[in-house]
Amino acid sequence: MFRVSLKGKTSLEHRYYISSLSPDAERAAHAIRAHWRVENSLHWCMDVAFADDQMRARTGYAAHNLAVLKHITLNLIRLDPVPRKGGIKVRRLIAATSDAYRAQLFGLAPYA
Repeated sequence: MFRVSLKGKTSLEHRYYISSLSPDAERAAHAIRAHWRVENSLHWCMDVAFADDQMRARTGYAAHNLAVLKHITLNLIRLDPVPRKGGIKVRRLIAATSDAYRAQLFGLAPYA
């Protein structure tokens, strides 16, 4: 249960969860926050940077294979040791168009 205030109006909202956890509020809150941390740090990023929700690969292992490649790409961009301007989406587009940057991400060229 939490209060939400918007445009001077306050409303009370309830969230219900089904869980096999013991009824311990602190433990349940930790599990819920851990779930949303993953949602916000990975799934949101995948949708924004890679338009994951618009992917239409549905046959065979295509969806899984593309998801693995996108995760590898995301991890390489996040591990780039050179600080650069732009978010993950911008750096992904740079990697798609720049052979030098892509080689740096793969560790095949020295960092500039």
